[in-house]
Amino acid sequence: MADPRKWLAGTRPRTLPAAVVPVLIGSGVALGYARFSWWRAGLALVVALALQVGVNFANDYSDGIRGSDERRVGPVRLVAAGLAPPRQVLLAALGCFLAAGLAGLALAAVTSWWLVAVGAGCIAAAWFYTGGPKPYGYSGLGEVFVFLCFGVVAVAGTAYVQMKALSWLGLAASVPAGLLACALLMVNNLRDIGTDTVAGKRTLAVMLGDARSRQGYVLTLLVPFGVAALLAFFRPLTLLTALALPLARLPIRSVRAGASGPALIKALGQTGRLQLAFGIAFTIGLAIRL
Repeated sequence: MADPRKWLAGTRPRTLPAAVVPVLIGSGVALGYARFSWWRAGLALVVALALQVGVNFANDYSDGIRGSDERRVGPVRLVAAGLAPPRQVLLAALGCFLAAGLAGLALAAVTSWWLVAVGAGCIAAAWFYTGGPKPYGYSGLGEVFVFLCFGVVAVAGTAYVQMKALSWLGLAASVPAGLLACALLMVNNLRDIGTDTVAGKRTLAVMLGDARSRQGYVLTLLVPFGVAALLAFFRPLTLLTALALPLARLPIRSVRAGASGPALIKALGQTGRLQLAFGIAFTIGLAIRL
């Protein structure tokens, strides 16, 4: 059995900002309307984190039993590296999905039961990303799942469970969150273009090719700042996101310079830090009405 440090690495901590940031942003929207609820926000965070870790373990399990991670350059994979039996990793994934489901049910019980369908759809999407006979993550649709589940659903949903109403601002604010989550996936898949091609995994990066994937990554990092600037007409302090812009310099320079392999693991961490800094500044800007 893998030691605790390997299991922690298996959660892929560098990807966790993709779960935390949307909940922060959605809560910022609710704060701006004076409808913030700390315990509902806390449950939304449990859902997001459990779903993110669950999809990471599910991806580890599915790719591991297929043998498609044997030549992988990135962070440790529990199954492919033989650090944990596939069944244990599968159970870890299912346990995370169960935790997400239970927290989601609690939110649905005090908000609206149609959220159960949304939550079930997100859990199914998390599993079939790399699970099942025809995983859609191997057909260039991974970014669609990430944008919807860790952008639109996570931000607008977090705002909704606190405000008990859909907000145009929550939907608009979900765009930067979704794009930054896509940036994490894009730089991760950019690193794996070579091995994914050999394994038959047609991720969006494989389909676009190296050069266009690098261009796409840069766009997913920079467009969120443009969206935040537009929202400044309604929430002027969203311009605070400009303070996070310098954090984009290193990963963009690295990716544009043709970094590959381990260098892109570093870019992944830098992308996560940028995402978190942007999310905090954006949350403050959305929460304070001038």
